[in-house]
Amino acid sequence: MPRKRGSSSPPSAECQHAASAKHKKVESDVGGSPFNFDTPLSLFESLISPVGVEEFFQEYWEKKPLFLQRSDPGLASYYQSLFKLSDLKALCSEDLEYARDVNVCRCVNGKKKVMNKEGRVNYNHLKKDFDQKKATIQFHQPQRFKDELWRIQERLESFFGALVGSNVYITPKASQGLPPHHDDVEVFILQLEGQKHWRLYSPIAPLAREYSVAPEERIGSPTHDIILKPGDLLYFPRGTIHQADTPADVDHTTHLTLSTYQNMSWGDYLLDIFPGFLFDSMESDINMRAGMPRQLLTNVSVGPEVSTQLSTFLRGLADKLDKGKEELRSTDMKRDFVSSRLPPYSSDNTSIMPTGKMPQLEDLVCIRYKDHVLITVQPGQDEEDETTEMEVFVVHSLKNNRKIHMMGEPEEDDHDHHDHGEDEECPSQRVQGVRFPACHLPALKQLQGAERLLVAGLQLEPDSARLGLVLALWTEGLLEVCSPTEQ
Repeated sequence: MPRKRGSSSPPSAECQHAASAKHKKVESDVGGSPFNFDTPLSLFESLISPVGVEEFFQEYWEKKPLFLQRSDPGLASYYQSLFKLSDLKALCSEDLEYARDVNVCRCVNGKKKVMNKEGRVNYNHLKKDFDQKKATIQFHQPQRFKDELWRIQERLESFFGALVGSNVYITPKASQGLPPHHDDVEVFILQLEGQKHWRLYSPIAPLAREYSVAPEERIGSPTHDIILKPGDLLYFPRGTIHQADTPADVDHTTHLTLSTYQNMSWGDYLLDIFPGFLFDSMESDINMRAGMPRQLLTNVSVGPEVSTQLSTFLRGLADKLDKGKEELRSTDMKRDFVSSRLPPYSSDNTSIMPTGKMPQLEDLVCIRYKDHVLITVQPGQDEEDETTEMEVFVVHSLKNNRKIHMMGEPEEDDHDHHDHGEDEECPSQRVQGVRFPACHLPALKQLQGAERLLVAGLQLEPDSARLGLVLALWTEGLLEVCSPTEQ
């Protein structure tokens, strides 16, 4: 999910106490939801208001924390509706399991103590650990059960073009759930109930690629020391060291973490597109198909002439990129995102089915749920054909299973649980889509780029091919007829 541009660390001016920490006051007149769900952009704008989107990405994203202090009862009430302590009792009837759905833990002497039991979660046992043992309850991926979180995160996944996971943390008074640590995701904290005391520290590994505990003796003094109250929002980049506790005079605190941009760096993208780019380049460059020196694989070390030759190849590849001579094809990242993300939000939880009349040549048509549809070009799957032909694969997330969103294999560490790898032992989503011959690509790009388009005007011959294309998309639930052509 996603999604990070740049790699600068927080400037020294941000290294100061809460009395001078960067924050902004926001007042809003809430009528219903304070969020604007019209578009993915409008949703994100309302999430970080009054900070503008351009300002956010220029000043804060991947650079430094942002604390938005609100004083709006309506906004605080809406935040609380997203998830509260009293929701746990009903949710425990959903066959929740320890480690998979819920973690119970406490920070003791700077270390995390996991207090999970075996098997299914019993509410009475869970509440007893919370009340008597001062344990923090971490609820994994609540968007699987809470419709409004599904609505928010589905929009945010469209905005970032990346997966967006979430966790709820409920901590009793005078207690702390996790030791100081940093995460490998961009984090947005929404304070739902009570008050939470947060301390942030300068990164040891800016834009960290993995979760790690940070020993107290290594983290120095906090750059931010703040209290989050209901309706407040806190953002910090991956790699930011942080810890949080509930003050002794607060009964309990509940906050939501929205996390995104795990494994979405330029390096990850290079790893994804480079194999196909290199393969295509070998097809057109005889020098890259020439054999490497004898015994290169068995030599103890590689000589400078090998490094020189590889540098020559890499410079040639860079030149092709600059001149746009090769098409870049994502191999795994694009399909992983589409197959793993949330399906479109539906207030009545209905399945995505073909809608309206069947399209004809004289109809104007448009793509449904355009944010959830991607066009990919890849080698065909005809194993009997010795020559590999390229094909177009229109992939989508309309039929994804919300109940397994972001639920990778449970790990020993219970940090932001943003893992979305597909493992044989854990649930995964299958890529959904429709395959077409490569000659259909211009017409598909037309459909993707237009608000609505006349079927007869598609760049595809003959008319039977045009009809076959739109009928296949309509049957998959990806296309609908907008209105008849006006003569």
